Amino acid sequence: MPDDRFDGARVLADLNALRAIGTYKTGVHKPTFSEPHKQSLEWLARKLPEAALSATIDGIGNVFGTSTKAGPKLLAGSHLESQNYAGWLDGPLGVVYALEAARVINSDPSAHGAVEVASWCDEEGHFGSFLGSRSYVGQVTEAEIDAARDRTNGRTMRDALADMGLAGRARVAVEPGRHVGYLEAHIEQGDTLESGKLAIGVVTSIVGIWQYRINFIGEQNHAGTTRMAVRKDAGLAMARFCVAIDERFPGARGPRTVWTTGRITLDPGAPSIIPGGAEMLFQIRDDNPAVIARLEELLRAMAAEATAKGPCTVTVEKIRTGAPAMMNPGIRDAIEAASKALADGRSIHMPSGAGHDAQMLATVMPAGMLFVPSIGGISHHWTENTADADIVTGAQVFVDACRRILAG
Repeated sequence: MPDDRFDGARVLADLNALRAIGTYKTGVHKPTFSEPHKQSLEWLARKLPEAALSATIDGIGNVFGTSTKAGPKLLAGSHLESQNYAGWLDGPLGVVYALEAARVINSDPSAHGAVEVASWCDEEGHFGSFLGSRSYVGQVTEAEIDAARDRTNGRTMRDALADMGLAGRARVAVEPGRHVGYLEAHIEQGDTLESGKLAIGVVTSIVGIWQYRINFIGEQNHAGTTRMAVRKDAGLAMARFCVAIDERFPGARGPRTVWTTGRITLDPGAPSIIPGGAEMLFQIRDDNPAVIARLEELLRAMAAEATAKGPCTVTVEKIRTGAPAMMNPGIRDAIEAASKALADGRSIHMPSGAGHDAQMLATVMPAGMLFVPSIGGISHHWTENTADADIVTGAQVFVDACRRILAG
């Protein structure tokens, strides 16, 4: 049965309060360390005492709600910033679910232990890669913060932290043994649940993300006077390479491998000049490191072949490595049991094709994730949405799963 302390209307009201900060069409524009992001962090800090939690905003912009209640403690949360001009649930859903679980469980004298809340900063990568959760697990150096720049406007992270009033403030680090685990809720960002008329996704693993910068060097020349036979067109070489990837990767991929060319740049990028240089940012995702290694080897072999054939040279630089993470079996069982109790068992075990803070937390404690449906599978766009009924059902399951995890 649903916990009588749980309030679905309160969950929806909280989410809509956050949606009203930085509104863009039906979504939000809330990039990291923007004024709407700052207001969202302050909103959460004001709310945490309702769940018998003390609020702290640390030196990298993480928000923590900590409890003095006796017994085991479960950490739960997500993030509050958004992609540019994007959806209203990607991140805030997990924070509000954690807040509701803390309200319900921390106020219940019969409950075993307490839920603590975290909002991780910059999961969306405006300044880096999972900076908030990586900082918490000890993977971010001061030098990395010194070097970080906003990908949109070039503002330094140090300046942004100063503008937030966080300059010189200590960063909170994981306290070994404090938490029995970490639980995060998120919209699916795909259509598996919706198409299957399912309510809950029990996440089994989170993919690793490997990113590459592939450069093509040719010869810049006049577009009107240079004969086709002697051109060294870097843009054309890049286009051919993109097509070759789609032709050759299927033979080496795993069952859930995906790859994307997310950005291409031509140098100098003028209509009357043959490009002398070209760059593509390329990404591979899979939850099997062996598959990624095989595809990277193929990618580098293709670059060597293209260089040998000419007329342009091709180089591959790996610029990001994100190890996949397996979700804890015990936490998965708790989510499944909660789903059977409160969502008619309309659940499925599934991997996450997107990266999440949970994969960082999984390096230091047992971690798990719960998905709720995304309408049309849309995310990272202002039309992103989830039905209110699905949001409330997901929240009920999340709270019950937290209770089960704490009960051991």
